[in-house]
Amino acid sequence: MAKKQFKAESKRLLDLMINSIYTHKEIFLREIISNASDACDKLCYQALTDESVGMNRKDFKIELKVDKENRLITVSDNGIGMDKDDLENNLGVIASSGSYKFKQEVGDDAKDTDVIGQFGVGFYSAFMVADHITVVTKKYGSDTAYMWQSAGADGYTITECEKDTVGTDIIMHVKPDTDDEKYSEFLESWRLQELVRKYSDYIRFPIRMEVSKTRKKEDSPDDKPEYETYTEVETLNSMVPIWQRRKSNVKPEEYNKFYRDKFHDYTDPQRVIAVSAEGAVTYKALLFIPGATPYDYYTKEYEKGLQLYSNGVLIMDKCADLLPEHFRFVRGVVDSPDLSLNISRELLQHDRQLKVIAANLEKKIKSELVKMMKDDREGYEKFWKNFGRQLKFGVVSEYGAHKDLLKDLLMFYSSTEKKPVTLGEYISRMKEDQKYIYYASGETLDKVDKLPQTELLKDKGIEILYFTEDIDEFCAQTIRSEDDKELRSILDQEIEEGAEKKAEEASDAHKSTFDFVKEALGDKVKEVKASARLKSHPVCLTAGEGLSFEMEKYFQSVQPDSTIKADRIMELNVDHPVFQALETAVTADPDKAKKYAELLYSQALLIAGLPLEDPSGYTDLVCELMK
Repeated sequence: MAKKQFKAESKRLLDLMINSIYTHKEIFLREIISNASDACDKLCYQALTDESVGMNRKDFKIELKVDKENRLITVSDNGIGMDKDDLENNLGVIASSGSYKFKQEVGDDAKDTDVIGQFGVGFYSAFMVADHITVVTKKYGSDTAYMWQSAGADGYTITECEKDTVGTDIIMHVKPDTDDEKYSEFLESWRLQELVRKYSDYIRFPIRMEVSKTRKKEDSPDDKPEYETYTEVETLNSMVPIWQRRKSNVKPEEYNKFYRDKFHDYTDPQRVIAVSAEGAVTYKALLFIPGATPYDYYTKEYEKGLQLYSNGVLIMDKCADLLPEHFRFVRGVVDSPDLSLNISRELLQHDRQLKVIAANLEKKIKSELVKMMKDDREGYEKFWKNFGRQLKFGVVSEYGAHKDLLKDLLMFYSSTEKKPVTLGEYISRMKEDQKYIYYASGETLDKVDKLPQTELLKDKGIEILYFTEDIDEFCAQTIRSEDDKELRSILDQEIEEGAEKKAEEASDAHKSTFDFVKEALGDKVKEVKASARLKSHPVCLTAGEGLSFEMEKYFQSVQPDSTIKADRIMELNVDHPVFQALETAVTADPDKAKKYAELLYSQALLIAGLPLEDPSGYTDLVCELMK
């Protein structure tokens, strides 16, 4: 019996496949079971046109056996089997796929067969855990069985052998343990059960295994029960994935249970999105919008991604490329027969088909959120509370590339509605002569509501959006306008052209006072002028165009030693008694006028939520002026 060398590849290629293409050794069982499933599928397909097969789908099965003492794992199927030529062509040539050839031969009808392995290297993943593999197989329609044996890249042998039934047995001799690798874990029954449920739970044929169980002895008394161990053949996989069923045939509580069990969440999902697509890429997806924010969602530890399956076989636990960053909160599964099961994870991330699926899912998620906003406003507001911040991040990321997709999903608190509203809803309520979408920023809703700059607009019944998150200002600057209405900050930008003109005239009329205050404050302020936005308050600070105070606070929070600062423009209300006192002091008591200027500047800083440069000096100044 001469040993044959692999026809196409060298030891280096085999080493590459079993050490590089697969990043986890546990994947071997998924590959071997998938091959067994393919073999069953092929004979099942043949049975449709060949009555002599004498079997139907319910007769096919995959069996798993463990022999700990001899360190053997056996995976058996009663599928189509292989003859000598098949062994030469499929196992003698690394990276040759019998399943792929079968789909080519079947042609258009292959869509009903759903064979999984199409890349041709899955079988060799077994060498990650086995130092010797024996394949005993008998092809349907043949009287001769064959045994294929190999210890790796050194080659293989094929000999005739005895096998009573059609099908294939893959017998893997598990490697001895080393300091770095504990291969014996794969000889534990519980570990194999775990891997079947993780990777092969939705294989369409039953995967059976004899498992050990315990039970109370029949004659054992209840007060002192005795237990015995027994073995029982058990089907390890559930076989029918919930996403393959029609949504109309699945109860909401079934979706909820699947979600909680699958993603280890204690709350039900807020929204279930079932997708079935055929065309350039065929796939089914079952997506969930969580009902609560995961505890680690806004941390580096949180991993986005959907579980990716090929015909019910898990390829990746979290395929990040299937979700855009702005929808990273979505959980779920995607199952496509068009994906090659055995392709490497690294290559899979750049697969063209994945990009098509990802683009379609993005549109579907967006449409479901729009539908929720329209049909279930209370539900959408709950969603917004959980994940609205993520959508805002999506607007500003990648230089605003996604703003058009996301901006109509955004919500901000309204001064008139007393709840979050969309930009479109704000525009629908605008006064006829109103040119801008007005907003004001601050730390809390209460603080924003009390800002001096809000008074005039409130008196006129004009709605103001309240920004209380550090990302809000960046959103406004990214979006800039909606429906030709510019977003304008009432804290930093002019509100009304007519009012601004009156303020300029007031600045000219009291020029000497403003010049005095500017000189007294020096570099602390860029400009001192009359205000067009104050009613009952004497002073406020604005930042003008560009960087706002809220942006300055953000940069300070992420980098405390940041030198990035907004301009400080001090605005004074010329109609306020305090300004009149200041103006009188400029002429009568310049020293006191300087103290008034310092006091007003400190008050303006406090109103803007900016830190006092000298808190102790401020309190001393107040006490001195009270004497």
